Amino acid sequence: MFRLTREVRFAVNPQRDGQSTGKPTNSYAGFPSLTGLGHYFALRVSVTGPLDPASEYLVNIKKIDAVVREHGVPLVESAVRTGGAPQSPPLLVRALFDRLGPALPPSAALQELSLSLSPFLTYGCLASELPMVRLSQKFEFSATHRLHNPALSDRENCDTYGKCNNPHGHGHNYEIQVTLKGSPDQTTGVLVDVPAFERIVAATVIDRFDHKNLNVELPEFSQTGLIPSVENIAMTIYRLLKSKFGDAGAQLASVTVWETPKTWCEYTE
Repeated sequence: MFRLTREVRFAVNPQRDGQSTGKPTNSYAGFPSLTGLGHYFALRVSVTGPLDPASEYLVNIKKIDAVVREHGVPLVESAVRTGGAPQSPPLLVRALFDRLGPALPPSAALQELSLSLSPFLTYGCLASELPMVRLSQKFEFSATHRLHNPALSDRENCDTYGKCNNPHGHGHNYEIQVTLKGSPDQTTGVLVDVPAFERIVAATVIDRFDHKNLNVELPEFSQTGLIPSVENIAMTIYRLLKSKFGDAGAQLASVTVWETPKTWCEYTE
């Protein structure tokens, strides 16, 4: 199966300025362009389907851009600028999914859609989970660890982990993304209270992990022999958070941990 993703970036400025009637001038940074204290969005569309035998495209990305700008951007503009419905981000992404799906070419099935309200906060829908909505938020912590398996010889550890086997450990500035899923409240349209969600993650994970030696100071590793690889860190954080969101009306979907900008792992159950 092929899955193609296209991100369309755009701004909603306080006042209409006629940009939308013209040709995009900088679709990489966003069009319409941000001209003042407006709102900046990134709308990501993922489609699946067979390749066209002539072009060998799943779908021409220009068609995705055109559909988003014709049907998606005006919906976001209406919600932001005029207070039009829907007013909550979870209901807005569901409306975008419902509007964009039928407008795409029949061969390109809309599988996932997400709207980033900031570089760190994203709402999305998966076709397989409708009418549920997803909320993703990023956090960070700094920690040190050592990758070492006592069942291996020193040479085997060095060959397996390289510099990460340094006896004195080494540090990372970790980024984590916590993703929840659930059905928005029928009255308010809210999935979860974002500040309350952030307080749960801060108390359960960030305060526990930040500026710690994971091998020594966290019982999840020091008392179990679990090696604090990025994979096991993601799994541990997921299991610490798994039971925390029942009262918030959502469930944990996944945890992703970035060890470096080039290395990350997602864990789910």
